[in-house]
Amino acid sequence: MTTAAPVQFRELATPALLASVEDVELVARWVVEGFLHGLHRSPYVGFSVDFASHRDYIPGDDLRHLNWKIYGRQDRLYIKLYDAETNVDLHLVLDVSGSMTIGEGPALKLKYGSILAASLAHLAAKQRDAVGLTLFANTIVEHHHARGNTDHILSLLSAMARQRHHPPASSARVLHEAAELMPRRGLVVLISDLYYDPPELLSALDHFRHFGHDVLVFHLLAPLERGMPIDGAVKLVDAETGETLETIAHEIRTSYQAAVDQWIEDLNRGCVARGIDYVPLRTDIPLDTALAEYCRRRGQLF
Repeated sequence: MTTAAPVQFRELATPALLASVEDVELVARWVVEGFLHGLHRSPYVGFSVDFASHRDYIPGDDLRHLNWKIYGRQDRLYIKLYDAETNVDLHLVLDVSGSMTIGEGPALKLKYGSILAASLAHLAAKQRDAVGLTLFANTIVEHHHARGNTDHILSLLSAMARQRHHPPASSARVLHEAAELMPRRGLVVLISDLYYDPPELLSALDHFRHFGHDVLVFHLLAPLERGMPIDGAVKLVDAETGETLETIAHEIRTSYQAAVDQWIEDLNRGCVARGIDYVPLRTDIPLDTALAEYCRRRGQLF
């Protein structure tokens, strides 16, 4: 297999390009198909009981799954693929609060998070996993129980794309409420900017773990939030409270970046201690990083 596919996918999945397409279903399918095409090994098929298809042999593959009959006829090596015999409930938990509206154009956190969630739903549907969705701010905005049919997936994509008011989210207590809505064990994927008191947030994540869920956290930050790549006098406006702060950007950049780095490190340490995968994401990078992390985490469940 050539290395062109991953490169093409990274170009395909740039936020700038995806933000120019308004159809969430189309974008999700586009991202996922490009991602799967770029994989050397797809995590969506396993060596089980139901034959699915063949693919070219890759050095390191288990020789027990070679199709020797084809080799005898064509003198080419093919690996037999089988449908995976296990399924999992995927619970998507997406922050739709006011702070998620930070960013410009393609780097808007809510746009990026919605495309990510839609892509994960599409990936799960390909694996025949059931998918649920919880949208939240200070309270639960919308909740859909995990199901696996096509109409249900379309309803989730529609919910993500819907225009809505974006209330503030000052407390992570809402995540305790979300955990109570999904008692059946599965994989919980939280997509948020995580603007909460860290101990309160980690306590809420403990609630998901209490129900036996595996948890994957995508921490979204816009480029401005991650590194303050600006100079001169600026007025910063809190997207949720409306409070303003006037400052000189380059004078506080070093201390600001140090504080953000420490925040990310504290969250990572707290998640690792709980067996939770924590993935910080900047909204100006392609989505393949997030999709690959999801595939790795799902693969560990079995």
